[in-house]
This record gives sequence, C-alpha cells and structure tokens, in this order.
Amino acid sequence: MTNLEAVTAADVRLMQDLAQRVTARRPDLVNSDAAFGELAWNWGKGHAADGGSWTRRLWFAGGELVAWGWAQLPRRVRLSDGSVRDVTGAYLAYQVHPEHAGLIDEVIGWYDGAAPAGERTATASAADGFALERWAAHGYGPDPASLGDTGSWTQLNERDLTDTDLESPVLPAGFRFRTADEAGAEAAVRAHVDAWAPSSYTAESYEGVRRTAAYRGDLHVLVEAPDGTMACSTVMWLDEVNRTAEFEPVGTHPGYRRRGLARAMLLHGMRLARAAGATHMTVACLGAPGHPQARGLYYGVGFRELSRDVPLIKDPARI
Repeated sequence: MTNLEAVTAADVRLMQDLAQRVTARRPDLVNSDAAFGELAWNWGKGHAADGGSWTRRLWFAGGELVAWGWAQLPRRVRLSDGSVRDVTGAYLAYQVHPEHAGLIDEVIGWYDGAAPAGERTATASAADGFALERWAAHGYGPDPASLGDTGSWTQLNERDLTDTDLESPVLPAGFRFRTADEAGAEAAVRAHVDAWAPSSYTAESYEGVRRTAAYRGDLHVLVEAPDGTMACSTVMWLDEVNRTAEFEPVGTHPGYRRRGLARAMLLHGMRLARAAGATHMTVACLGAPGHPQARGLYYGVGFRELSRDVPLIKDPARI
C-alpha cells in the first residue's frame, strides 16, 4: 500500500472549488460523490468516526487542484441502534477536470496502491466515456449487482428556479417550518437519525457538518410536528459561484410519511434558496426502477434527470 494522507476540511474546500469549476463547464461530469454539497456533507458527517479509514491524493496544475481521489478503506461502523456493520471493501470517490482527463490513469493507479486486497469499487459519471474506457483498461467494469431493477446507482436531478411556477408550500394544520439555527443542534441531529435509522449520525457528526465552509444553518430546514417532533429535514448547500443549490440529505420520520411534508419542505426550501441567490437546484436519488419513491417526490416538484452514475467494481482476477 502507498503512504496514506487523511482527508482534511481544507482538502474538501479544494475539492469543492474543483466541483464548482467542473459544474460551470460540464455539470454532467460531476458524479454524485463529487458534487459541491455532497463533499461537505460526506466529510462533515463522517470525519469523526470514519476519518481514520479515509485517505486521499491531490493533483495540481498551475496552482489549482485538477484531480483528486478519496479512498474509503475497510472499517467498522457503529449505528444508532447499538449494532455495528463491517465495511469489508474499499471505495473510491474522485473527480478529474475535463482539461486534465488523462490524470484518470494516475487516480486509478493510486487507488489500486492504497486499497488493500479485496473488493474495490468506485463511481464514475455515465457521461464520461473516456474515464469509463480507462477504468475498463485497469480491470474495472459496471457492477451487475448495482445495475439491476433494484440496484443502487444514482441519478442527479435538476430544476430551474427562475421560472414563475414554483408553487407555494402547504403544510397540514399544526405543522411548521423551522431552521436548524432556530431549532438547535439536538433537534437537527434527532431529525436526521429518526429519518435514517439505524444511522451512524451523532452530535459529533453534526458538529463536523457545521464546520464545513458551505454549511448554513438558515438553509438547513426542518418540519416540526404539533407534538414537537422534527418530522422532516433537509440541508441545502449553496454554490454561490454557479448560483445553484443542492438538497442533501432529504429525510422524513417514518411516523410522518405520506402526509405531503417532504413535498412542502422541498418547495419551501427552493424558495429559501432562490432568496439566497440560487437560480438552479439539484438533488440526487436512486435511479433504478425499483426505487420510485424519492424520484417520484422530486419529479412531482419539477425536477428532471440531469445525469447518472455508473457503479464500478474490479474483476477479482485483476486484483
């Protein structure tokens, strides 16, 4: 294995800068792991518990970051219900600027050197034909288990915020919108854990999210039920350079689903994002036919597919 360097908050800010530059040029090449908001969310929520199993390499040209690889190595994850889950394989998130596409071979080579023996996976943009060819040359191909009708591949959806048909949100009687700034840290953490249980998210995770340069508590929206339960929540990540905002994550307490809360929250969130300067909105979801719920929710408030990812796995014979 190569020498390992941990992923820091400063690294993430550089990665976000690259995401902004690629978004401005070829938004379809930004895979779901490399989006402006996703980078902040993934680092923030996981660095305290999982950071010891993360390693990265950065490539620069002319003083600017032009490629990066973030390897997530095997680890044990502790969940909110007291259980533990062993992650036995390695996974790579990465991004390469299209003007430096040839660096993909160095990224893959570094990953193969950093990852231990065993399953190795990665995610690439389906629009990046050159990268997919190079992954194949290194022994990687589409993961059949992730591409079926109930597979785990991701699609990115987009919506214009400059039109005039953004409807007003309507909540059931007694429910109200809150922000994390208003509701406080405990409520924000509980809202996420309830929606995603069992979850590895903790108060320490939220502190990490708040430490990221892109986080804004006034763009972290919750829906409070009449009994005080935070029934629904989402974080919006505003990319001021491209005037776009991203929902990540979006979740609803299982006891409050199918009441129109998430729909109302998304509409309210888009109005807040527009007021903050965004003209464009994105959100990711599972794209396979067997996972229609989130896609239907987003399509119902005006989103449509922008791009999709290809989950990759290395042929064991090539490891």
